[in-house]
Amino acid sequence: MTLNLFGLKEIPLVKKGDNIANLIIEDLKKENITLQDGDIILIAETLISKAEGNYIKLDELEISDEAKDIAKKAKKDPKLIQAVLNESNEIVVVGPNFIVTETKHGFVCANAGIDESNAADGLATPMPENPDKSAKEIRESLEKETNKELAVIITDTQGRAFRVGAIGTAIGCSGIKPLWVRIGDEDLYGRALETTEVATADELSAAASLLMGQANEGIPVVLIRGFSAFETLRDTESGIKSLIREKEFDAFRK
Repeated sequence: MTLNLFGLKEIPLVKKGDNIANLIIEDLKKENITLQDGDIILIAETLISKAEGNYIKLDELEISDEAKDIAKKAKKDPKLIQAVLNESNEIVVVGPNFIVTETKHGFVCANAGIDESNAADGLATPMPENPDKSAKEIRESLEKETNKELAVIITDTQGRAFRVGAIGTAIGCSGIKPLWVRIGDEDLYGRALETTEVATADELSAAASLLMGQANEGIPVVLIRGFSAFETLRDTESGIKSLIREKEFDAFRK
């Protein structure tokens, strides 16, 4: 199997109201790339938030006493902490230089997924309000334009509890199941797999993140072609929810 990744380099700086699907189509034309059945489009979440006008004006936030206390512990700007609290269901843990919360979407991550990089001074971009809905709308627009079966995954960069370094993670998807349940499949020795579930949307996001980068690479959209399990996982109704571990099974929040 060969997996091909294409970083789309001609996506302009996005502003509120921009049509992401149209921008992708225009970029593909400039780069002489024609979409094919089974192609997967991965889009950085900041692009979605900017196009949807989903900004936080940090200077306009009213800072609570709780935010001030946490800011001292986490050694972070109280305005950022207040933004994090506003975007969270629950504080999971506060430590030196970090705060981990459960976001309104149910994701457990640092800073509620709020991003200050690649945003104008005084602004921060929270996660898109409904990443699955955004992914579905973009997928349907691209499929209508190209008459191809596609998938769209919204990605974010997140850290992990027991490993150093950030990695690409899926926070929204459409057109493909994010979780590949392989229970019952056989291994090389003919033994049936009993518990194996593969977070394919996260693995694809991590691959795309290598091209997207974390600084000034300027590649917010990546096309992945050649994923052999596309047909197996094809699903136009699935969202990201199946990747979120239910709290009752979260051994680290009990």
